[in-house]
Amino acid sequence: MYGAQLIEALRVRAAGQTTAELRSAGTGEAPVPTRASQLDFFGVGGDRMRAAGCDTVVDAKDLSVVGITEILSHLPKIYSLYRHLLAEADKRKPDLAIVIDSPAFNWRVARQMKKRGIPTVYYVAPQFWAWRQGRVRLIRDYIDKALVIFPFEEQFYRDRGVDATFVGHPLAELPHPAIERDEYAAQSRLEIAKPWITLMPGSRVKEVRMNLPTILEAAAQLGPAYEFLLPVAPTLDRGFLPRLIARHGAARTTQSHPKITLVPESLPALWHSRAGIVASGTATVEAAMMCTPFVMVYRVSPLTYALGKPRVKVPHFAMVNLIAGEKIVSELVQHDFTVPKIITHLNEILPDGPPRDRMLEGLARVKARLRAPQPASGPPQHPADRAAEAILSIPGPVRS
Repeated sequence: MYGAQLIEALRVRAAGQTTAELRSAGTGEAPVPTRASQLDFFGVGGDRMRAAGCDTVVDAKDLSVVGITEILSHLPKIYSLYRHLLAEADKRKPDLAIVIDSPAFNWRVARQMKKRGIPTVYYVAPQFWAWRQGRVRLIRDYIDKALVIFPFEEQFYRDRGVDATFVGHPLAELPHPAIERDEYAAQSRLEIAKPWITLMPGSRVKEVRMNLPTILEAAAQLGPAYEFLLPVAPTLDRGFLPRLIARHGAARTTQSHPKITLVPESLPALWHSRAGIVASGTATVEAAMMCTPFVMVYRVSPLTYALGKPRVKVPHFAMVNLIAGEKIVSELVQHDFTVPKIITHLNEILPDGPPRDRMLEGLARVKARLRAPQPASGPPQHPADRAAEAILSIPGPVRS
């Protein structure tokens, strides 16, 4: 999503610059083409990036691996894709490289771009403040500009010698879905009289397999008083979730099977839901932006957890809690991620009352903090617009 938004913003910004050049020239002739007015994109991406006009020489699905131990079996394939991407860069000779998130893969790409004299921007910079803080040197050594989406990241990176700018979180500017609840209910075949709960187990196969069975068990125990919505992440194959849900149902010894409705998008589901069970990650920010109270859950393999936990340098797992600087949502991680605890915490925020009100107030504060300052004059800017403005101001490559 971030990449597609950025491509669109770069195209719009580039077109605006070209129009300004034509006006300043005072003629009816087209201006001399510039780097900004001839934008072509290639790299790593998925369906949204392709729709935005990026030639995806590597599909992002092939890099979607979670966990320290889980990545080992995928290394040969990932290395092959990495070499293919570099070969395309050598052939096409880009003027600028933009790496987005995925630090384990992207800092290596950035290092190779540095060797080739290609300016490199990191958009959605790695969360090295959470763990492995020593790796900030990788950003300092190989990145020309870091564009960060959380307010506390700018100072963290600047204190460590990185040219970083907070551009705002792309999700903070999301409008509420326009579709009304009754229309959405009819479209998705939901019972409008029941409260709805959105289930978001993750966007990658491994994390869904680790998270979804416990979430489904909690849904089964909550019972038929609720409708359960499960948005299908675009990074997952279409048949994966139905197969996993069917296997879970077949393994149950009772006759109580929750009705799970698969829906194509997360935001309308969250907006119209009473609450959510949401895996740690971007989905928790989406829930906050939709003002949906939720319980955060997450599980990785025991070995990955044992290796990773001692390196964690922050007091909270949930991003909304880190942004707020306090505990707003419950965090059920690893051994705490159990069905009874999910139900206990949900039952606190489903009914009207002080716990739900406090969470809603906290989510509103988080949303406000994720917005970057707007210009004193002119139209409001989306974070992708601010990122595009910074990117297009960077000088071209230095080639040997």
